[in-house]
Amino acid sequence: MDNVTDVTVSPCSDSAYIKPLRVFYKQNGVSKTWDAVKSHDSVCILLFNKSTESFVFVKQFRPAIYIQKSELQKHEDHWKIDTGKYPGELGITYELCAGIVDKDKNLDVIAQEEILEECGFQVPLEKLQRITSYRSGEGTIGAQLTLYYAEVCEEVRITEGGGNLEEGEMIELIEVLLKDIKHWIMNESISKPATLMFAVMWFLDNKTCDTNSSS
Repeated sequence: MDNVTDVTVSPCSDSAYIKPLRVFYKQNGVSKTWDAVKSHDSVCILLFNKSTESFVFVKQFRPAIYIQKSELQKHEDHWKIDTGKYPGELGITYELCAGIVDKDKNLDVIAQEEILEECGFQVPLEKLQRITSYRSGEGTIGAQLTLYYAEVCEEVRITEGGGNLEEGEMIELIEVLLKDIKHWIMNESISKPATLMFAVMWFLDNKTCDTNSSS
């Protein structure tokens, strides 16, 4: 997935996922301008594999991370990135299983479908625990993210996961042992979102005794 070549960057004029906007408003009588992005809300799920005593994360290439770590070179009406100097591995991230809310379905159902699609586990709805919801990317996006927790085991793994190939998803599963997780989430060389770190800290604060007593 880090074999990334021929990278060009251009302004985003039309998208099915986001709408870049410029907001004009007055605050306390003072005229202000702010650039923002209208986007879908999303769900994400912290998965703990009881069979292996490990967390299940997804590994994938994120262009947004890649361009932040790269240098854009102006070329006529667009920009280019030298992939020889900036390899695709710069855009690899480790995240929770997640998906956007773009269907007229209950959030629990969307979370259940994402677990199966990305990670291959069949999780009954009653086994999904809703942790909380909050706003993400408050400076530019502000969409609502709803966080879930689910325990899985090898008996409920029915596919290899990997995401929706028809939509171009390329996802690899990675498991991090419970005994290694504190060091792993604090390792700054591993690209990961704050949502993942928050979810793990929630687990350590709320679930560690449960897993120890059941092992």
